[in-house]
Amino acid sequence: MANNRILVIDDTSVVRIKIREMLPPGFEVIEANDGLQGYNLILEEKFNLIILDFLLPKMSGWEIFHNIQVKPELRKIPLVIMSGSKEEVTEKLVEPFEYFEFLGKPFDKTQLINAIKSAIAKSKKGQQDLNSPQFTSDVNGVDSLNEIKSLNDKIVRMQLEIDGLKKQVNQIVAFIKQKIK
Repeated sequence: MANNRILVIDDTSVVRIKIREMLPPGFEVIEANDGLQGYNLILEEKFNLIILDFLLPKMSGWEIFHNIQVKPELRKIPLVIMSGSKEEVTEKLVEPFEYFEFLGKPFDKTQLINAIKSAIAKSKKGQQDLNSPQFTSDVNGVDSLNEIKSLNDKIVRMQLEIDGLKKQVNQIVAFIKQKIK
């Protein structure tokens, strides 16, 4: 059973139960009902797959995804991100989704199984990409690590700018709606 450990992080018990029931026999399903609990389980235990809701209390799916991506030992775990609205995910993560598979809610058993298979394939491809020569420019990989850190810093700054622009657009829309009344 230890080879088939799946972590399901979703704040809705119905979704967690539905996933457990849809999986073939032989899987050990561990459940977390909020993002913080789920992320702590990821750090403490070994999983073969993570199924993650994007909108969660205490720590969002976006935050969990980001924290997974900066840790090479976690990045290789296949990941399925779920949401009732794909737009919620694409606001933060641009398509095509290279490092995880997206699963729209509601879903059926076939969609769940296909998402899991795709996540596993993407995870294997991602591991191959990380082992390619472009990721190690010197013996210690220091240049690559510095470049990755620099890019991550740029991403954070850009996300802050995007969030500020969204806020401004929302304010303009609210202003226009107020003037129309």
